[in-house]
Order: sequence, then structure tokens, then C-alpha cells
Amino acid sequence: MANTKENLEAAFSGESQANRKYLFFAEKADEAGNKAVARLFRAAAEAETVHARNHLKVLGEIKSEKDNLKAAIGGENYEFTKMYPGFIDVARKENNQPAGRSFDLANQVERIHHGLFEEMLKDLTAGKQHGDEPYYVCQVCGNTVEGSAPDRCPICGSPRNKFKRID
Repeated sequence: MANTKENLEAAFSGESQANRKYLFFAEKADEAGNKAVARLFRAAAEAETVHARNHLKVLGEIKSEKDNLKAAIGGENYEFTKMYPGFIDVARKENNQPAGRSFDLANQVERIHHGLFEEMLKDLTAGKQHGDEPYYVCQVCGNTVEGSAPDRCPICGSPRNKFKRID
């Protein structure tokens, strides 16, 4: 039988996944022109975010900026060194090219995230003020760049207009 900590971790995972699913479902409803359905999905997604945040707080996983950056670095490192390489191998063995491509794109971007988090931690530890430059996220592969969007995404080749500005 699971203990409370395991239950909180499972609940956090489930609420986080529900949030993302509901946001994607809202996008689909928007595309279909059904604003009422989209609005309901976005409202439910926000509620799931509240639940996930509450569970993560109780777990004690929201810490100082430095601790949070260290946790992010560890998570990203695991993803690009162990998790995604294994997933890519399985997808190749099963000849599932769409899954393999999805895993490969994510793997490349997780390495970039790792570097961005490391750089931010280094600056924070040194007391250096990091710039106010926006980030841009490719909406095809997730590539994340600071400052300005490239003409073409170096990961997936998408044009500049596929990058979303994050302030």
C-alpha cells in the first residue's frame, strides 16, 4: 500500500498531466470554434494547476531559487542522458518513427534547458544579475533561446514565426 508521500507524488503527476491535457483539449475546441468548451477546459486546467501546486508545496519541493535550479538541472540531465536515449532506442526497435522523432527533438532541447539552468544558477551563485532578455520557444520542437528568435530553428528547421516570445 502506498504511503502519503507516494500518494502526493502520484497526485501531483496526475494533476499536472490533466492540466496539460485540458489545455490541449481547449486548443482543439478553439480550432473547432466552440468557445464554451474551450473555456471550460481552460478553467478545469487552472484548477488542476492549483491542485498540483498544493501537492508540490506539501511535498516540500518548492524551495529557494538555487535549490529549484539545482532540481531542474538534475531533472533535465536525467532526461537527456538516460530517459530519452532509452525511449529513442525502443522507438527505433519498434520502427515507430513519429515517436522516435518526438523523443529525439525533446532530447535535444532538454540538453539546451540543462545548459540554460546551469548558466542561471552560475549567475545567481555569483551574485550576477541576469539580463532581462526574453526567451523564445519553438512551438514545433520546444527549442528555447534567449534574446531573439533565430531565422530558423537549429533543432527542427522551423521558421522564426514558429517561436513564441516568453517575457
